[in-house]
Amino acid sequence: MANNRRSLTVYLGSEIYSLKHLIGNAYLAEAIYEKSHGRYLCELPQDLERPGARPRAVRDQAIRKLVACDLALFLFDGAELESATAVEFMIAKFADIPSVILRSDLRRAGDGPNPWTLMASSYPRTASVALDGLEAYKAIRRRRHRGLDEIARLAGQHGSADAQRICDEVASACVRTLDRVSAIEPVMPKYLREEVFNWIALMPGLKGKQKVLRKEFESYLERKVGKGLL
Repeated sequence: MANNRRSLTVYLGSEIYSLKHLIGNAYLAEAIYEKSHGRYLCELPQDLERPGARPRAVRDQAIRKLVACDLALFLFDGAELESATAVEFMIAKFADIPSVILRSDLRRAGDGPNPWTLMASSYPRTASVALDGLEAYKAIRRRRHRGLDEIARLAGQHGSADAQRICDEVASACVRTLDRVSAIEPVMPKYLREEVFNWIALMPGLKGKQKVLRKEFESYLERKVGKGLL
């Protein structure tokens, strides 16, 4: 299946509300591209935002991009799941998109087997990368900073290198997991493909004529079938 293909697009579902989110998303996307040797190209959520666009248009653009992508990676950090990311995750599952959940938050926040809400757990063609981000960061610092000059350490001169190292390690884990989920057989039966994608084109109430929307989403389906994803 997916192992024969070249580059695949990955929708990166994440928060975009602060500088740390924007920088973190960009770092992770670049690291995934490098660690996968160009196999995975992440679509960044902040790059979809159009200055001056109305909220409805931003939402519609994100839904279109998500359904068009080959795979998806969702960041499930926080005491509660970020609401937009949770909605995007469910749309991905409606479309049977192979998905990876990444959680680096040290807090346990869930009512099931995973550190997030039970209602976002146990979906097909989905795997997770979960780690204690703070402990992983500290472990890298302990390895790298043995014998480091105290003034240089306190000045934080090696902080960016430590951040890059942990980002590379997380990206490598994400690449391995993306490889795994992309090789899982589709859950959606072949006889339902057109009906499901026609419904997804209409279900969110996207702006546009129904006939045009159906053709657009049929083109997404055709590309996925051509790549062996559906």
